[in-house]
Amino acid sequence: MSSPISLSALAPIMSRIMVDTVQIFRPGPEVLDPDSGVYMPGPDFIVYEGLGAVFSAGGPGMVLSLAGQVYADDTRDRYRLLTPLDAPLASREDSVRVIRATLDQGLLNRVWRVLDISDANTLGVVRTTWMDESTQSTGA
Repeated sequence: MSSPISLSALAPIMSRIMVDTVQIFRPGPEVLDPDSGVYMPGPDFIVYEGLGAVFSAGGPGMVLSLAGQVYADDTRDRYRLLTPLDAPLASREDSVRVIRATLDQGLLNRVWRVLDISDANTLGVVRTTWMDESTQSTGA
């Protein structure tokens, strides 16, 4: 009987790739503002905060349609989030943000929407989660 392959030798390589700090979050429950009597968004529920890496998976796409015709709204800006295998799974419609960017400061203040729970692989080395960028402005 053979033993499973040990992927621990790849850990040092992965720590060189996942150099940013990311948050996977979802909106928290609404809270009542006693002054206005209006429900306001509550603090975000943080699913995961830790090492990660964000990679573009191609440039913005185009959706062509005939005027007045219904079409599937395909994602325009595909990205992949890499996190350690022990990170919790993100759910569809969770959000991701980079809170510390080691190299590319252009990652900060951008938000992505999780498209689906992560890929699953028998010999997984990292968790890969597909995302769509929801940030439309740099805020500058």
